[in-house]
Amino acid sequence: MQALLSFDQAPPLAAPLRFFLTAPLFAILAGLLLLWSGPDLFASRWTPAALALTHLISVGFMLQVMLGAMIQILPVAAGANLSRPLLVASLVHVAITLGALLLAAGLLSYEPLVLRLAVFLLGSGVALFVGAAARSLYGVPSTNPTVRGLKLALSGLSVTVGLGLLLAIAFSGGFELPLPLRQLTPIHLGWGFVGWGVLLLAAVAFVVVPMFQMTPPYPAAFTGTFSWSVLALLCMWSFAAGAAWHWPSAILEGAVVLSVASFAALTLQVQSRSKRAKFDATQHYWRVGTLCALATCVLWFAAAVVPALAERPEWSLCCGVLALVGGFMSVMIGMLYKIVPFLVWLHLQNRGGGRVLAPTMNKVIATRQIDRQMYAHLLALALLLAAVVWPLWFSYPAGLAVVLANAWLLHNLLTAAAFYRRHCLKIEAWEAATATPVG
Repeated sequence: MQALLSFDQAPPLAAPLRFFLTAPLFAILAGLLLLWSGPDLFASRWTPAALALTHLISVGFMLQVMLGAMIQILPVAAGANLSRPLLVASLVHVAITLGALLLAAGLLSYEPLVLRLAVFLLGSGVALFVGAAARSLYGVPSTNPTVRGLKLALSGLSVTVGLGLLLAIAFSGGFELPLPLRQLTPIHLGWGFVGWGVLLLAAVAFVVVPMFQMTPPYPAAFTGTFSWSVLALLCMWSFAAGAAWHWPSAILEGAVVLSVASFAALTLQVQSRSKRAKFDATQHYWRVGTLCALATCVLWFAAAVVPALAERPEWSLCCGVLALVGGFMSVMIGMLYKIVPFLVWLHLQNRGGGRVLAPTMNKVIATRQIDRQMYAHLLALALLLAAVVWPLWFSYPAGLAVVLANAWLLHNLLTAAAFYRRHCLKIEAWEAATATPVG
């Protein structure tokens, strides 16, 4: 798979970096929201604060990181060059950033106008990105699992956002949906978590796990069938759930959850065969993320066997914390600590033109800073899980820990950006000093 990468087609660093630097700000806002709302947030997953916090993480943090990663991955791994990547990145970034802020504000305030404006901005930003990405992928053959996974993940993103926009408009009183909100919401969540999130992470994992973690490749039989089979199961489950076919819906939903568990388990197995003598923070982040994904799947099956468990508010909240913060955020932060230093090194190497060598990747962000931020993230995860069970005791410590962990992440990423600017100035000074005077 690594032979498929073409780094000479990488977009300008500013295109993906703006998304990566914005993502921690939304996680910080999520922590501040938890500090403001306190234990009341954990009364139910349907409280305004819980809905707002969920979308600060899913739309504010996750969507920012994932779109930034796709801007980088499309030309490098799929040979799909975005037309005018800086312009596309700028417009998409502004739209989804403002849209995510307004969505959280609208969910907190029940203000219809705010929600409708959020719908317009998010819909426009995602439509622009999907259109630009689809145009770049047009004609690119699906000859490997990463290209196929990227195409299918774009479809999953489109369905996720479409369902989310319908829910937001209905929530604001714009019109009545043919299905109740609580019946359509699980379908929206399923497409967001699996049809978009898991499919994209899998497509990226098939490349970055072997490359950055020095592991064997994923089995070809798995990578060749995973993406399209998961998407097919999601489509069938969505139809069955929408038609209120209880048993077919439950069986198909179980098959989807089992597929996610198989990807997580296989990733752990591949990781265990890494040639690294000692795991770094990225590998620990991936391990935590996959373990949390497995725990989420186990909780789902436990609730299916014991229906009384699913009726408790702690169950859905615990699944949400494990999936969003423990699963997706952990893996994404781990990827940021590889992708950002690698991009800084790559662009400095290209900027130096072979005459000025770029510093090694491990100098971009100090290892001790990455490790300390990882411990802060793990502490935040543990406190959030504790707050689900004992909100009076742990809500405020959890909110403070979320703010601290993500402020630290932002600091580390800004350090990488400052490192890049500093070395660009050194390259420019060297070029000026060695330039041959004219005349």
